[in-house]
Amino acid sequence: MTVQLVFQVPEAGGFPKEILMSACDEDAVTPISAPALEAHVRKLAHEIGERHVFRPQSLAEARDYIRSCWEAEGYVVEAQTYEVMDVPCSNLSIILPGTRLPGQVVLMGAHYDTVRGSPGADDNASGVAALLELGRRLYVCRPGRTIRLVAFVNEEAPFFYWGKMGSVIYARAARQRNEDIRAMFSLEMLGCYNDEPRSQRYPPFLGRGRSSQGNFIAFVSNLRSRPLLNSALAAFKTSTNFPVEGTAAFSWVPGVSWSDHLSFWRSGYPALMITDTAFFRYRHYHSSQDTPGKLDYARMAAVVEGLARMLIRLADDDNL
Repeated sequence: MTVQLVFQVPEAGGFPKEILMSACDEDAVTPISAPALEAHVRKLAHEIGERHVFRPQSLAEARDYIRSCWEAEGYVVEAQTYEVMDVPCSNLSIILPGTRLPGQVVLMGAHYDTVRGSPGADDNASGVAALLELGRRLYVCRPGRTIRLVAFVNEEAPFFYWGKMGSVIYARAARQRNEDIRAMFSLEMLGCYNDEPRSQRYPPFLGRGRSSQGNFIAFVSNLRSRPLLNSALAAFKTSTNFPVEGTAAFSWVPGVSWSDHLSFWRSGYPALMITDTAFFRYRHYHSSQDTPGKLDYARMAAVVEGLARMLIRLADDDNL
């Protein structure tokens, strides 16, 4: 049984006049679909292709596509813009305001740039596709905490780790504003799954006792973010039966810090990466063969639906 609430909201904001639903009813909207995810990946990785500051027009096309998708759902999109090599670069974000604890933020992000020489289907059109569909999936949700979705620019080399990395700029600004980010999740490659034995490799020290099949999604944190990892795993497992592996490790272990969550660790926020494990499974990592036809959209959809429900649960979890 769910408690029903009636929300009166203006049509100009993109909502119908009256929405009848629970405060965060996971079943209130259509679940994540594989065809929708594939359409986003094909747009980004096939039609637009490589997207980075050395191809500024493509980077701008990707930015504009993300903005248009979110605006079509009714969101107001905020841009945090800065210049790199005279190229305008933007982080884009949307929010679902919290009803009980609006000052506390659960943030999920993905980078939309690629390395040079790769169309970036799995890395990281898959993460961006998830963000876009999460925006649609969660639009009528009224979470207890604010949920924020962010598309980051300039995660890839030569910007990774350094000050012009989009998530570095975002996390530093959030810290300067004293934002209370309770959780940050970086979506880093979500589309590769393989049931074959020995299809999965691991970083040093992390493979003992784990599956040799690359058919799971991984949640990866540093030691300080272990409490968030445990909460996220519990919420995800409650939301779906999709296989998941979680690990908290030292940030120097290869692969553990290799995404936008690192920027939030460095700014003092709890954060973790959600990933298909990149080159530990995906043979086309950072190559010209990272194309849309290589991804498993059915399993990707199951993962993203689980993430949607996980976000809802965490946003309403009094213990986060």
